Amino acid sequence: MNISIVIPAFNSQKTIAQAIEACLQQIYDQGEIEVIIVDDGSTDDTQKIVRSYPVGYIFQENSGPAKARNTGWEAAQGDIICFTDSDCIPHNDWVQKLVRNFNAKDVGAVGGSYSIANEENLLAACIHQEILLRHEQMPKRAKALGSYNLSVPKRLLEKIGGFNEEYTQASGEDNDLCYRLIKAGYSLYFEKEALVFHYHPSNFLRYLRHQFWHGYWRVKLYQDHPGMMRGDDYSGLFDFIQPPCFLLTFGLVPFVWLSPVDQILLILSTLGLIFQIPLAAKIAARKRQYKYLMIIPINFSRGFARSLGMAVGILRFWLLDRQKRKSPRQECTANR
Repeated sequence: MNISIVIPAFNSQKTIAQAIEACLQQIYDQGEIEVIIVDDGSTDDTQKIVRSYPVGYIFQENSGPAKARNTGWEAAQGDIICFTDSDCIPHNDWVQKLVRNFNAKDVGAVGGSYSIANEENLLAACIHQEILLRHEQMPKRAKALGSYNLSVPKRLLEKIGGFNEEYTQASGEDNDLCYRLIKAGYSLYFEKEALVFHYHPSNFLRYLRHQFWHGYWRVKLYQDHPGMMRGDDYSGLFDFIQPPCFLLTFGLVPFVWLSPVDQILLILSTLGLIFQIPLAAKIAARKRQYKYLMIIPINFSRGFARSLGMAVGILRFWLLDRQKRKSPRQECTANR
């Protein structure tokens, strides 16, 4: 089987060279490998760096990673499309370990896990350990895979229409693709040994901003796939319950001067912190390092950021967009 590796890139001058070099060094003897970089409107030296390597290069106006991935796989010649990100560095057996799972007849996609490229950063290390713990609990047949480490036959991408370009940021578009593959009757395989090094977020404010958008796009994802609101193999019911609890906390803040609202706020905030303790304690004990207790305030802050994003997402996708869809009907009714 011939392989096409597709990498969307936006202002990726710091990491794209490592990603490309790792892709060019793949150990694979079952066919040819091509590498395609789709530049999503970069304004830095991404193009200059990419053109110094023997890889395909496509430039598009900034449209988001879903569009960039579609542009890439549509131009690809391979039978299997392997997706990764511009801040990822695949292990040299990455393609081989993904592709070996396509022997099963019902397989629709195969995804892998992370190694960490910046473990010296405390935030990045905490994020990585939580991801590892979640991945360890995922079954071989999964319900969702991440586009940072994902392979899909080109014929299936053509069949289901690829990534949904309504997801204009890097959040939710990979889950949406996976859910549609499952609905089409295919299975998703999680290959824990197929690894890519990743530069996890190292700036706390940028991380919270990303989590805001995570919450925002989750609203659309659950609108498109309401059956997945209770979670998949990676995210669970607690991940869904936590944001509404934080939203309730936010909603009560203007009334803090009223009794017993102040006490309720204190209780909710305390519970929010307590809920983070089991995960942090488990990781700290496993790694035998107290620094991982920082997961408690990190995830507590993440919960607030996601909640704000969900609030804005509800306003946009569940209220404003729904009102827009109703307006033409109301207008027709008024004209009768």
